[in-house]
Amino acid sequence: MPKNLPIRNTKLVVDTIIYTLFWLPSIGAVMTANKETVLLLGASGSMGLEAFTQLWEKKNENGNRKYDVALLLRPSKKNKKMFAPFEKECEIDGIPERGCVEGNGLRIVWGDATIYADMLEAVRGVDWILSPMAFIAPAADHDPDTSKAVNTTAVQHIIKAIYEVGGQDHIKLVYIGSVAQTGDRLQEIHMGRIGDPLKPSIFDFYATCKIAGERSVIESGLKYWVSLRQTYIAIPDAMSLQDPIMFHQPLDTCIEFNTSRDAGRGLINCLDVPETSDFWRRVYNMGGGPSCRITYYEYMKDMYEFLGMGDFREVMDRNWFALRNFHCQYFEDNYILNEYIHNWGDDLETYYQQVVDNLPTELKVAKGLLKVPGLRGSVKKATRKRMEEMVDSKDGTRYWYENGNIPRINAFYGSMEAYESIGNWDDELPNLKPEWKRLDHGYDESKEILDIGDLRGAAQFRGGTLLSREWNGDIYGKIQWRCAFDHEFDATPYLVLKTGHWCPDCAPPAWNYDEVAKKNPFFAQVWYPNHTEEESNYYPADCYKDIL
Repeated sequence: MPKNLPIRNTKLVVDTIIYTLFWLPSIGAVMTANKETVLLLGASGSMGLEAFTQLWEKKNENGNRKYDVALLLRPSKKNKKMFAPFEKECEIDGIPERGCVEGNGLRIVWGDATIYADMLEAVRGVDWILSPMAFIAPAADHDPDTSKAVNTTAVQHIIKAIYEVGGQDHIKLVYIGSVAQTGDRLQEIHMGRIGDPLKPSIFDFYATCKIAGERSVIESGLKYWVSLRQTYIAIPDAMSLQDPIMFHQPLDTCIEFNTSRDAGRGLINCLDVPETSDFWRRVYNMGGGPSCRITYYEYMKDMYEFLGMGDFREVMDRNWFALRNFHCQYFEDNYILNEYIHNWGDDLETYYQQVVDNLPTELKVAKGLLKVPGLRGSVKKATRKRMEEMVDSKDGTRYWYENGNIPRINAFYGSMEAYESIGNWDDELPNLKPEWKRLDHGYDESKEILDIGDLRGAAQFRGGTLLSREWNGDIYGKIQWRCAFDHEFDATPYLVLKTGHWCPDCAPPAWNYDEVAKKNPFFAQVWYPNHTEEESNYYPADCYKDIL
């Protein structure tokens, strides 16, 4: 430094050096921290693809990259083709069969979520994990092993990987559960809320695996997690959903759906929730709100009219539709989630228009032919033939009856006699606008702070016992419980009192609901509205094999 430099300037230079050496790196670190990496799992699914599309638009803000995006994708031809344009946009050369590719804010791990090494590679360096990943029904119900691998084991891989990379106090996990976890909620219990009993419908292996996956998340000990129990996602390509499962739904099923657009937007909006929010470490119902509520009968009626197909009852018989044992409900409490992530947007009319706008060419042609008087009958005849092919398949309701599949008939209709007593379309329909009652969760929900007496009462209401003699008041700390069948297990009070979970050993499969309801008053609330105490059915873990 020159000797003749004024003292005040010397001080300025020294201060500048100190600022440069010590403060600029810190500012750089803050700037780096502001650009977070988001791992999206299941990006090729209906909710996941919509979420990816919106995340891709959101990743750049004011000319700067706000997020880096990471994906874990199976290296299928479909996925390779779907994401090739984004690799090209990010100047990623070469598409390996497996392994990691990266460039300009996009990283793709071409692998398998059910393989831990692939999940660990995907989780490295991320700040967020959004997981709409799922292997859904009806495929899941025909392949329980794959369902468990994707819907349970892969979720456990996520949690294990978060701990292995040291992210348990930093990484934010948004898990997507399912309305299927609470099973059928017909008539007086058709309005549900978080904390109601879990009751995956018989033969619904997808729901059982989602329950196990959610339990792992809730009990993970992570600092930042949420579970969003997603309702039925109404996709624009509604015709792709034609499967015998469409007749497993009772006509009076109450559905509060979500469009794929709203589902994806809601998931991405989770990124705007600060870590200081009380949003974290909770379970929520995720639906489209009151404007998206409809019964299955009304849905079928509206959809066929929108498509120009006339009255659906002309091509379907009433006894094709089951009387119980599906899922869906209206939500009393999903406004709570909307206050955090603002996912409500589309309504019934919007969705119907989406379907019309996305009709495949063959259906547009069929819609036009229906306007020709001489051809209308032929189109309806062809439509009925297609419907009959579904109900006469091994997973079809008429096939069960005509081939004496008693377990399926008992589960979905109650009995062969109940099936035979179903009238035609001229007979009175079930009540499509029933009154509803709120279910009891077994403790005083108005109390802000619970005590051990509340836990004991909740356990007793579930037919069990609280084994722990002391409790420190930590709702997320595990304590010991025993169920009515003498299974002992560890679980947090939050899991038991706030989310509807109970004994893991009693959770299906196998399904032993008739016996459980006799000993568990909490569960009986959701069983006896459409079952009797005289029923005594048992469905083993391999019950799905009857339709293979």
